[in-house]
Amino acid sequence: MTVGRVGKPHGIDGSFFVDGGSASAERFAQGATLLVDGAAAEIVASKRAAGGRPVIRLDREVPRGADLQVERAELPVPDDGSYYVFQLVGLAVEEEGGRLLGRVAEVTPGPANDVLELDTGLALPLVDACVQEVDLAAGRILVRRGFAGAD
Repeated sequence: MTVGRVGKPHGIDGSFFVDGGSASAERFAQGATLLVDGAAAEIVASKRAAGGRPVIRLDREVPRGADLQVERAELPVPDDGSYYVFQLVGLAVEEEGGRLLGRVAEVTPGPANDVLELDTGLALPLVDACVQEVDLAAGRILVRRGFAGAD
């Protein structure tokens, strides 16, 4: 599970900004382990830059732009009604009444709420008014009528 990316350098000691970093501060704490290109790397220095962005240094050099990841098993269980993006991507999206609208290709952040981007080009707001049910076991998201337009 990606929790950020190696960003631009910060100083001359090998530290770098974390781009798109997880909001979870403990992910980037000194002593934590991340996966970079499938290999473990320990965080040997960690701080927050102006604006709150994490700045870390790893125990080895890593290429700029590389994904910083953790094992899925290390992720905390989300609160009821909350989901990780990786849990939603690939789910079938159906409208009330059974009309298949497509599959979730991506979840993108919006100014007011996240948006389900479907493989059919349809974009649906990830809000209670639209999403009636998320059933991970069944592999589907049920949405209310009126959000997908006419047949």
